[in-house]
Amino acid sequence: MRVEIWADVVCGWAHIGKRRMEKALASWEGEPVEVVWRPYQIDPSAPVRAVPMAELLADPVADEALRACAPGLSPAENRARVAQVAADEGLGEQWGSGWRAGTLEAHRLIALAYEKGGAELQDRVVERVLRAHFVDVQDISDLTVLTAIAAEAGLAEEAGYTGRPTLGTLPGAELVRELLLVGKAKGVRTSPTIVANGLALEGAQPPATLREFLEDAARHTPRRLPDEVERLRYAESLLDQRDPLGSLTLLRPLMAAHGDDRGVRLLAARAYFASAQLNRARTALESLVAESPDDSYARHLLGRTLQRQGRHEEAASHLTLAAVMTPDYATG
Repeated sequence: MRVEIWADVVCGWAHIGKRRMEKALASWEGEPVEVVWRPYQIDPSAPVRAVPMAELLADPVADEALRACAPGLSPAENRARVAQVAADEGLGEQWGSGWRAGTLEAHRLIALAYEKGGAELQDRVVERVLRAHFVDVQDISDLTVLTAIAAEAGLAEEAGYTGRPTLGTLPGAELVRELLLVGKAKGVRTSPTIVANGLALEGAQPPATLREFLEDAARHTPRRLPDEVERLRYAESLLDQRDPLGSLTLLRPLMAAHGDDRGVRLLAARAYFASAQLNRARTALESLVAESPDDSYARHLLGRTLQRQGRHEEAASHLTLAAVMTPDYATG
């Protein structure tokens, strides 16, 4: 059974959750479990060049945001609380982040580790990244730090680390961006979130709760969909979440491989419309309407696209026909 942990490596609860999952699996007697780490970003706006956490904590805007994360506690009190939980889990007394660091590069390294060496190698990399951030108080946005982690974990050669690291050293940026979008499409909204067999559990839950979740997941056998169908559903979910550009990112491989599929083309047209790429939307919808003149939805959307382009006479004919075929469109 595959267990995905969607988490950010600057999230203290992700580090705590890793230890708790290890304890849960130590007494697990069910089917074999493969733990795969997936990317999530709790602070996507973190600077590429990390800044000391002390500077962040002195910022009134950041202070307000941090208070919202833990109502009733000051940021300092909350950090002390989480540090105590970490110490109780055996992560060490001197535990706590010292940097506000962007995590895209670290996530690229973690994703690459799984691609090159599977779950075991990825686990070693994740452990070292978390330790670097929370125990050694290193800047994990610094590629020099990531270079050392890759070497320690045995990944340096596969990752292409030769000479002085640069921002282009790590491959896999597109993979991580896609995974971040897939997590969003799946409804991942906090770090960590554990997903297995279609079930999800949020937060760094105690080992007993994690074992119960694993037992439930093992009994649950969701219908397995082809990869293309899953990708299409994720793209549609992103569009429903008002992320048309993310939707188009996930659609890109489908458009290349299944460019004649009507469902793919219609979803792409919807995403073009939602992202104000009106010429592309019109071209796609005109083709769909020409192929299926009785498709009232495609015709209605074409009319709305033409409206937004100021082509009102052309729009009116399509909108009228769409309303005749589907009366709900008369007021839509």
